[in-house]
Amino acid sequence: MTEQILIEGCIKNDALSQRELYNKYSSKMLGICYRFAYNKNDAQDILQEGFIKIFSQIHTFQNKGSFEGWVRRIIVNSCINYIKKNKKHSDNLDLAYAANIHAKQDSLSTILLAKQVVECIRLLPIGFRTVLNLYAIEGYSHKEIAEMLEIQESTSRSQYTRAKGILESILIKKGIISSSKDELNWIANLK
Repeated sequence: MTEQILIEGCIKNDALSQRELYNKYSSKMLGICYRFAYNKNDAQDILQEGFIKIFSQIHTFQNKGSFEGWVRRIIVNSCINYIKKNKKHSDNLDLAYAANIHAKQDSLSTILLAKQVVECIRLLPIGFRTVLNLYAIEGYSHKEIAEMLEIQESTSRSQYTRAKGILESILIKKGIISSSKDELNWIANLK
């Protein structure tokens, strides 16, 4: 089935088309959810909520840009909604943890897709992890992130900088990278 036929089938609530669409995008979108979620079960819940939104809003897709990009945007928004809904549980931890961290400038890698690095990103406090994911991986600007998360743009920038510093420390501690200047340079090039 072509993508357009798949979309048309989903608009008509055809179960086969919906299943094919889910099978086509779910594993990639689960990876996005996993980077934002507290655990695998939460990631699967976010994915499910995201696909419910996709199926209920698919009639609004206007063939401007890629369909996968449209799906991705809905999934990212579902992740942000999840974070906002669970914000009361994470704010205090993030702020307490952030107060004791000395950020390093330019310290994140361009190989964020590697499994070990993703696992290390998941160790970051939720606020740092969210901004890092949105800025470095999803490509949103700090202004867009500030609007999405209802924070100041400067907060987005500082959380991103701190996240890079913490991630570097975690990567060194786990032995994924060494503290040599050459190895740290490969993480300095991300945005």
